[in-house]
Amino acid sequence: MPAQLLIFCYTIFMNETTSKFAPINTVCLMILAASAATWVLVYTKTVLMPFVIALFISMLANASANWLSRHWKIPYNLGIILNFVLFMAVITTSIAFISSSIESFVAGADIYADRLNDSLDWILAKAATYHLHINAQFITDSVAKIPVFNMVKSVGGLIVSLVTNILLVTLFVIFIFMGKASAEKPSLVSKLQKQISFYLLVKIGVSILAAVCTWLVLISVKTELALMLAVLTFILNFIPNIGPSIATVAPLPVLFLQYGCDWRMLLVLVLLVAVHFVVGNILETRWLGKGMNLDPLVVVASLIFWALVWGVMGALLAVPLTAIIKMIFEQHETTQPVARFLGGGYSFK
Repeated sequence: MPAQLLIFCYTIFMNETTSKFAPINTVCLMILAASAATWVLVYTKTVLMPFVIALFISMLANASANWLSRHWKIPYNLGIILNFVLFMAVITTSIAFISSSIESFVAGADIYADRLNDSLDWILAKAATYHLHINAQFITDSVAKIPVFNMVKSVGGLIVSLVTNILLVTLFVIFIFMGKASAEKPSLVSKLQKQISFYLLVKIGVSILAAVCTWLVLISVKTELALMLAVLTFILNFIPNIGPSIATVAPLPVLFLQYGCDWRMLLVLVLLVAVHFVVGNILETRWLGKGMNLDPLVVVASLIFWALVWGVMGALLAVPLTAIIKMIFEQHETTQPVARFLGGGYSFK
């Protein structure tokens, strides 16, 4: 009897304790699940990242094929084939362009080194006129020790890694296209496809516009590597907040090496600031509306997280990936508070 009473009391105590600490247990379990998911993302980065990119490409292809079917009466399967051909053409052109751009940059490395030395001499001369004493020998030795060959080797390794990832993405895209893309999908999947494909289409459109405007600005002052800088602008424009800022100042070192510190640098800087302000803050905001319904602070935090997990590609995919997580969390009552937090439903009062 005493043993049964003890068990009865223990059961009541555990039930009360469990109900009392249920929120804490839920939070701890969510933290453990998030930690485990992060470890999986890092460990499977080599395969999972190309697969996610292939999924996004398939979403764009699906949206494009549906649009062609509705407006131009092109059969859905033919639209998928046309999108796959376009994808292969873009990939082939991109690889060829990136390889030729890096080759031309490496070929002109000596010229840029001479210009850098001339620019340093100009800076030292200007400093001397203002009675600023700078150790010229130290600066010259520091510039001479810049690991150019190691940088070239790292660029070569980057190209190999890029080609490998492109091949994996292409392989995944082929398998996804071979699947039953036209089959009926759950409402959540359809909602995800619609929202993510719309975001990607708008983002690609404004990135192309920003890249073209950047190329026109740079070519107007006969900037070297103008086309390469325009492509860099297109890529960086996918990184929220930080990317356009980097794209704005990226041409300045090239202009400094080419012309020195003159009116061209100031003109290009003013025009590029205007371009990114109009494209990013006016056109993109108008076309996207509320975008992914993510809080600006959450966007910055997700950018840091995905950059740490998947590097540069993670930063490029930070917004759509976080939006997918938010939409999935909205489907379950337990995780709905997290979804509201990601959407800005929090207060520090």
